[in-house]
Parts: sequence; C-alpha cells; structure tokens
Amino acid sequence: MMTEKKKPQRLLALDILRGLTISGMILVNNPGSWGNIYAPLRHAEWHGLTPTDLVFPFFMFIMGVSTYMSLRKYDFRLSGAACMKILRRTVVIFFIGVAIAWLSLFLRGIANGASLSDAVLTFDSIRVLGVMPRLAICYGAGSLLALAMSRRALAWTTGGLLALYWVVLLVGNGLEFSDSNIISIVDHKVMGPAHMYTDVVGGVTLKFDPEGLLSTLPSIAHMLIGFLCGFMIMQVKDNRERICRLFIVGTVLTFAGLLLSYGMPLNKKIWSPTFVLTTCGLASSLLALLIWIIDMRGHRRWCRFFEVFGINPLFLYCLAAVLSVLSGVVKVPWAEAETGVISIKGWIYNAVCVPCAGGNETLASLLFAVAFVLLNWCVGLVLYKKKIYIKI
Repeated sequence: MMTEKKKPQRLLALDILRGLTISGMILVNNPGSWGNIYAPLRHAEWHGLTPTDLVFPFFMFIMGVSTYMSLRKYDFRLSGAACMKILRRTVVIFFIGVAIAWLSLFLRGIANGASLSDAVLTFDSIRVLGVMPRLAICYGAGSLLALAMSRRALAWTTGGLLALYWVVLLVGNGLEFSDSNIISIVDHKVMGPAHMYTDVVGGVTLKFDPEGLLSTLPSIAHMLIGFLCGFMIMQVKDNRERICRLFIVGTVLTFAGLLLSYGMPLNKKIWSPTFVLTTCGLASSLLALLIWIIDMRGHRRWCRFFEVFGINPLFLYCLAAVLSVLSGVVKVPWAEAETGVISIKGWIYNAVCVPCAGGNETLASLLFAVAFVLLNWCVGLVLYKKKIYIKI
C-alpha cells in the first residue's frame, strides 16, 4: 500500500459513482441491529433484487471502467512491468481481505477468553473468500485478459463466460439453495466448510459462500463489461456522445437481464448471468446520468460528500471493516446487559440510537449505520482536504 497525491480524473462522475457504492456498502454492512433492518437495506434472501444488492456489482462495474483508464499507460500490451503491477496489487488486495477476516476471529477469540496463541492460530476456520478477495481476483484476471486480448476477443470471452456459467448452473442444480448446488460442492471440495460463509435461506442453514469460487467466473465477466464500457466512452471526448453510448448499452443490458430472468432468476448469491446483465445495465445508465448532471451541467456541490469516498474507496472500505470489528468486540465496562458487559456498538445502539429514534429499533438501527458512515467520512475528509490518495 502506498500514498500519493490524487491525480485528476477526466470524469468526476466516476469518482462520485464509486463513492456512492462504497458509502452504500458501508451503510448496509453496519446496521445497529441485524434483527431490525428496513427491507430496502436487506439483501434478497435468494432469488430477487433489492437496492442493497446493487452496491457491490455497481462497484465491480466501476472497477472495470477505472481499470481501462489505468491500463492505458501500458498501451494495453502484456508487458512484464504491467503483469508485475497487476499481480502485486491482486495479492495485496486479496490478503488485506483475509487479514480483516483473521482480525475478526482473533479479537472475538480474545473476547471469549481464548488464549493468545489459540486466538492467533485461527487459520483453520478463517473465511478465505469475501468482498476484497473477490475484487482482487476479478481485477487480476480481468486485467490480464484485457491486456492479452483484442477488444473483440474480450467481448466474446465475456459473453462466453456468462454462457458457460449459465449452462453450469442449469446442469449443476445451481438455482437451488442446497448441498447439491454445484457452487456449494466446488467450495466444499476446494476450501472446506470451515473456510466458507454460513448462510440462511428459508430457515435452512448451510455453508454457502456468496463470493464462492465458481461464481467468480461471472464476476470476472462483470468487471470486463465495465472495462469494455470504459473503452467505449473513452474513445470519444464529447460527453454527449458518452452519455448516449452509456444509455444505449445500459438499456440493452438491463432489458436483456430482466427478460432472461424468466429462465435464469436474478440472484446475487450465485451471481447469476442475468444479475450481471441487469446490474451492469443499471450501473451504465446511472453513470450516464451522473456525467450529465456533474460533468455537463456542472452541478457538483451536492456530490462532495460522495467524492470523499470516491477518491479513497478501498482504504475507507477496509477502515470501516476494521472499525466494525473493533466496535463489535471491544467492551464498554460501565454498560451491562443481561448477558454481561456489552460492546461499544451495543452500547451506542441501546444508549444513544434507540432513545433518539423514540424507541423505534428499526429506525435506531438505521441511525447507527448512518452515524458509522459519517465516522468513516470524517477520516476520508481529512485525506480529501490534504489531497492524499491512498492506493491499495
């Protein structure tokens, strides 16, 4: 990880959309109480799509657009220098994600009375995959493919990945939440259940990872769609033409995904091909709208909040993850519940958020999430004012 001065962006809208998604990811990942969440702030239990299901795929799409811009300096050639930088960044992002997962297990072990050695050596139960590892794999694989192929070949490869995954899901019982699902089978065989996420659907509890190995294939295609959109809009300098292209692509992808969903449901947890098409289409259309509002009409004052998140996205996301772990584990000695001393998060939620919400625990949960976003924004604001860009 290195620190450098922020470089000017050709499109401020990219930073804003990136900031929107990161702030949204932090918001939905940190409610005051997981038992009290407004419906739009929940993930779809299985098939379906909620606003919350959009934030991660939107970020994946923007990562693809940004990757196109970052690879221009290598003239899109698969050189040794380019490969080393891509592989180095992939490894760093991946292991930051694993380190955060380890930190959570370590601190919870200490809080539960485990010895220091036992708390440290929790690698036999650490979750290997997750948001950061998925971003790392998709960035690394997508970038190398983009440098190794022509644009036409890359487009065919993207479509081929989605078509192949579609067939695998249909043949491998991939639309059912069960142990017989091919996604679950692969993860159990390769990683083992101890390193997987525990999910609950319809009252059934299974080791089923929403960022599993097999579902990474369509995620790579997802990133490549963003890359191809980046190529498409950067070939022209006129923002009107960029907007038209993005709206056309967005409309086509969105309707294609929605129409095809009758045969292949939208599903984030298996990252279904229709989920890829629909969310990429919506992200493309939203980017076009933001370019019109921000870069063409010049309405920028409203978006400064999101720009703070947009210039240091991964750093602030990781910071939020660490603070979330700490607030959920570190105890407040003077605050006691029926089960004993409660955590910082529990104390803030019960002693501050619930009274402020007039006893409405769902509203209190949202207030905590908003306050948590603002806390991370304050850190980002300091970096923003100093014009520091922390690149991971």
